[in-house]
Amino acid sequence: MPDSSSSESSPQGSSPVAVEKVLVDMQSPAGKFPYGIDSEGKAKSCPIWRFTQPHMMAFHLSWLSFFMSFIATFAPASLLPVIRDDLNLTKSELGNAGVAAVCGAIAARIGMGVFVDIVGPRYGSAATMLLTAPAVFCMSLVTDYSTFAVTRFFIGVSLCMFVCCQFWCGTMFNVRIVGTANAIAAGWGNMGGGACHFIMPLIYQGIMNGGTPGYQAWRWSFFVPGGLYILTALATLLFGVDHPSGKDYRDMKKEGTMKTKGAMWPVLKCGLGNYRSWIFFLTYGYCFGVELTVDNVIVEYMFDQFGLNLAVAGALGAVFGLMNLWTRASGGMISDYVAKYWGMRGRIWALWIIQTLGGVFCIILGLVHKSLSQTIVIMIIFSIFCQQACGAHFGITPFVSRRAYGVVSGLVGAGGNTGAAITQAIWFAGQAQWQLNLPKYDGFVWMGVQTIALTLPLFFVWFPMWGSMLTGPKEGAEEEDYYMKEWSAEEVAQGLHQGAMRFAIESKSQRGLKERKAMGLEEDAPAVKASTVTA
Repeated sequence: MPDSSSSESSPQGSSPVAVEKVLVDMQSPAGKFPYGIDSEGKAKSCPIWRFTQPHMMAFHLSWLSFFMSFIATFAPASLLPVIRDDLNLTKSELGNAGVAAVCGAIAARIGMGVFVDIVGPRYGSAATMLLTAPAVFCMSLVTDYSTFAVTRFFIGVSLCMFVCCQFWCGTMFNVRIVGTANAIAAGWGNMGGGACHFIMPLIYQGIMNGGTPGYQAWRWSFFVPGGLYILTALATLLFGVDHPSGKDYRDMKKEGTMKTKGAMWPVLKCGLGNYRSWIFFLTYGYCFGVELTVDNVIVEYMFDQFGLNLAVAGALGAVFGLMNLWTRASGGMISDYVAKYWGMRGRIWALWIIQTLGGVFCIILGLVHKSLSQTIVIMIIFSIFCQQACGAHFGITPFVSRRAYGVVSGLVGAGGNTGAAITQAIWFAGQAQWQLNLPKYDGFVWMGVQTIALTLPLFFVWFPMWGSMLTGPKEGAEEEDYYMKEWSAEEVAQGLHQGAMRFAIESKSQRGLKERKAMGLEEDAPAVKASTVTA
C-alpha cells in the first residue's frame, strides 16, 4: 500500500514489467500453494488448519499477536476485586483506570495505520509487543491509583495490534473472502479478552496456593503475559512475511518492486479525507467499543451483583469474550455471504441490522439484573450480535480506500477505543453524583440505547459504483474511477496505481448478483494479468 515511503501493499514497481515479474514468480511451480490465488497474489480461501507461507502463517501470527495484546490489557480487569482491595481503589478510580486502558490505543492505532503502510505489519506487530512488554511487567510494581492507571494506559497501547492484524489479513486474502479472514483473525484475537478472565484468576490462585500471600500473588501473575509478549514477538520476527509474494517490504523496496515515495500527506489525505472512514470510526465505537467496555467491567459486575467468588465470576465473565471463537468470524462470513447476492449494499444492511440487535440485547442485559441465569443467557446473545458487528465492519473497511488501507483500518480501529473510552467514562466511571449512584445494570441499559442511536449514520454511507442502503449507484460509475482518484497524474505515469487497479477489478464482485450477470461478470473470474491494467 502506498504511503509516506511506499506504494500500496500490492507489488508496486517503477514499471509494469516489475509488477508482472512478481506475479509470474508467485504462479511458478516453485510458488504454488494448496489454495488458489488471485491477480494480486492473495489467497482465495482461508484454510485455518494450514500454516502455509506466506498467507496462512501471516494469518496465524496476526491473530495470535492480537490475542496476546488482549490478554495483557484486560489481565488487570480479571483481578480487579483483589487489586482494588490491595490498593484501596474507589469505584470512580477503577472506572477511570479502565478508560485509561482503552485510551492508550486511540492515537496508537492511527499511528500504526501509517506505520504498517510504510514498514509492514511484521515489524509493526513485533515492535508493539517488545515496546509494551515492560509495561506489563511494571504492573507488579504499582502502589496506588496513579501508577495503576498509568500502567494500564501503556499496556493498552498494545491494542493497536488490531491494525497490524487487519492490515496483514487484508494484504493476504482476496476481496471475496477478506471479510471472513479479517473477522476470524480479529475474533480469535478478541477472544483474549475472555481468555484472560479465565486464565488470570487461575494463575493468581495457583501462585497463592504455593504459599505466596494474596497481595503478592496478583503481582507475580503479570510475569506470565509479559513473558508471552516477548515470545510472540520473536515468533513474529522469525516466521512472519509482509507480502503475498513471500517477501518483506524492505526487500521489495531494494529490488524496486515496491516504489519508495517521500510524502506522507497523500496517504493521510486519502484515509482521513474520506467521510466513510469517519462514519465507520463512529459506528465501530459502538460494537468493538462496547465489547471493550464489557471486558473491563463484566467480572467486577458478576462479583458484586451476584456475590460470586473471583474464580467463578472470572469464568462467567470469560464467556463473553470467548464467544469470539466464532461470533466475530460469523459476522465476516455473513457480510461476505450477503455480498454474493446484494453486493456492498447488502454488507451495509447486514451491519446495521446486526449492530442494532446488539444494542437491543445490551438493554435487555441491564433489565434482567436480578437473575444470574437470565443474565448469562442474555449476555451470550448480546455477545453474538456485538461481536458479529465487529466482523461485519471489516468486511466493508477494505473497500473504503485502497491507497490508504492502513490509515483507514487504524482510524476505524481507533474508533473502537474512542467509543469504549467515552461510553465507560459516561456510564461506568466519572465522579458526578449521578454517575456514582448509577448501578452498572442501568449503565448497560443506556449503553444499549446509545448503540442503537449511533448506528444510524450507516444510512449515509454511499459508494458511487455500488450505492447506499437506500439508493442505487451513480450511472456509469466504475470501480477503477473511484480508486484512481487517489492517485495524481504523475503517480499514474510512474505506474504506482497498478495494484489499486487490480484491486478495482477484483472489487467488481461487490456489485449485486443481477448487475454482475448483466455485465457478464463470472462469480470466480480468472486472475487478471498485470498487463491488462497498465496505464
